[in-house]
Amino acid sequence: MITRRHLTLSAALALAAGQARAQGGYPDRPVKAIVGYPPGGGVDIVARLLGEPMRGKLGQPVIVDNRPGASAMIGAQAVAKAAPDGYTILFAAAGEIAVNPSLYSDRIAYDAARELTPVALCGTVPCVVVVPSTLPIHTPAELIAYARAKKGELSFSSSGIGNPQHLAGELMNHMAGTEVLHVPYRGSAPAVTDVASGRVTMSFSSLGAALPLIQSGKLRAVAVTSRERMPQLPDVAPLRDAPGLENYELINWFGVFAPGGTPAPVLERLAAAADAALAEPSLTAKLMEQGIIPRRLAPEAFRAFVREETQKFATIIRDARITPEG
Repeated sequence: MITRRHLTLSAALALAAGQARAQGGYPDRPVKAIVGYPPGGGVDIVARLLGEPMRGKLGQPVIVDNRPGASAMIGAQAVAKAAPDGYTILFAAAGEIAVNPSLYSDRIAYDAARELTPVALCGTVPCVVVVPSTLPIHTPAELIAYARAKKGELSFSSSGIGNPQHLAGELMNHMAGTEVLHVPYRGSAPAVTDVASGRVTMSFSSLGAALPLIQSGKLRAVAVTSRERMPQLPDVAPLRDAPGLENYELINWFGVFAPGGTPAPVLERLAAAADAALAEPSLTAKLMEQGIIPRRLAPEAFRAFVREETQKFATIIRDARITPEG
């Protein structure tokens, strides 16, 4: 006699068999890569650069789908709520994964820790601290000494409230005891332009935005926010070289994520494709040109990295009492 229990068990076995077949043939159609930013930005560039070599490893196209808005939360939410089958993935920055859960805790509509699974780290993006070339500042120690001597008189710009550039400046203030006022801009280009003109004292900027003004002699790079020197700026010391900032580090980063619950074999296939792409010297060179330092981590190490970064950003936001309004 066939009972309800038999029917339930049969349905479960059929579903499991279907999932196994799907995983074994993954992927058998194009993979959609959602980016929560407009075309031309850092995350979009990474997605498009990795898309072609990943296609070679997956055997299917990786199609970039830009869904900007709400501090990249629109794109992240679309992936968080997507079917966990590996056909919708997210190329993301630190913001929508590790910053927004604390900064926009009352607005965010997805659980980044539960609904987005880290797949592969693509690269890190240290901030470059720049000042007008007319200021007598050349090193991290001189920068901090100047800020302490003029406590409450200086300002720093970033590309917006709550992003890693803003948080890098607030972490400096917290650790060094300085009081440099944050001035948010809509994008990195105007933020560094106003440093060159003298309207703002310094900026925590991406290398890509600041480099033309550094090369023209209008800006001077005096520090980077990573633990090590950037390969693109070998003569510029880390901010942590300044007295009292020995433990300083704050970087942006880009990575690949999948919906929570995506089967392990699919995650492994995606991670292997991304890792193989990042191993290509030509891709490494292109990322370096954009101010991105390629960095490869094993999937489990990347998951631990994301957890640590999320906690770090949460602590800075809490200690500096940062809100979406500033």
